[in-house]
Parts: sequence; C-alpha cells; structure tokens
Amino acid sequence: MMKKEWNTVDVLRHARHDWLNKLQLIKGNIDLNKMDRVKEIIAEIVIEAQHETKLSNLNLPKFTSLLLLHNWETESFKLEFEVIDDHKCGKLDDDRLTEWTSRFFTILNKSIKSYYDNHLILTIEQQQEGLRFFFDFCGIIENKETIEPFLHNTSFEMDIKQFEINEREFTLELLIPY
Repeated sequence: MMKKEWNTVDVLRHARHDWLNKLQLIKGNIDLNKMDRVKEIIAEIVIEAQHETKLSNLNLPKFTSLLLLHNWETESFKLEFEVIDDHKCGKLDDDRLTEWTSRFFTILNKSIKSYYDNHLILTIEQQQEGLRFFFDFCGIIENKETIEPFLHNTSFEMDIKQFEINEREFTLELLIPY
C-alpha cells in the first residue's frame, strides 16, 4: 500500500476539513436545540484532543504521524486510539515501531471486508517493563489466516500477551520491552 507524502498544506487542509465537520455537527444540534448532544460532541472532541496530545508526548514522531494520518489515508477501517500515560518514550525505536505498525495495518487491510464498518481501537499504556499495546478490532474479517502468521513471524521484539480472533473481531495485547 503506497502512502501519500503529506506536506504542511495537505495536513492543514485535512485538519481544517475535520474541524469544519465537527463545528457543523455542533451548529446543527444547536439549531435543533439538542444541547445535551452538543455537550456530548464537545466532550468527545476534548477527549480526542487529549489523546492526540498524549500520543505526541510519547516522543515517537513517526509512529505518532502514522496514527494521526491513518484515517485520512485508508477507508478500510477507522482507527481510534487512547493513550493512558503521556510520559516520553525515548527508549523505543520509533522507526522499527512505525514500520511494524504500518505492516500490521497493511495485513489487516488485506484481511478485512472492504467498505464495511470496521473499527480498530488501539490502547497504549506505559508499563515498567515496556510499552503495552492493546488492539481491539470489530468488523468483518475475511482472511484471519494472514494475521496470526504475521504476528508470529515478525522480527520486531515483542511479547504477545493475548491474541483471540474470529470472523467478527479480534483482540491482541502486545508488550514491547524497552
């Protein structure tokens, strides 16, 4: 899968588009006098911004960029992420982590039903021995046989704590040691 080279104007254009969509959603709900929904939307925006800030603070710029740009580059699955801690994470190899995650997303793209409501939630949490990644996927998995071999044949040093998969979902918990 060929990735687009993002320049400053492209990033600002997409960010502006996203913000305009959010503002239109708020305005529409204000016009309908649905103030509870307006408050929910604003709360969701604040939480999303907080997770983006925590992700940026991990000091993994290429990995951060991969996650932040993902939903602009692919329509196969929507990525949401949550970062539990926002401490710097300078002990991990940003290049290797980004390369592995990009290859994992490519394998996932090839394994799921296109143009379906597929969602991947990634939770990132720092632990004493390393960085914990918890992937929770919900959608339609058409070729689950490609995911497991990728995980077990990777050269990236990781400890697979949990892996469960069926046709509709998978969960994967990894620990990447410092």
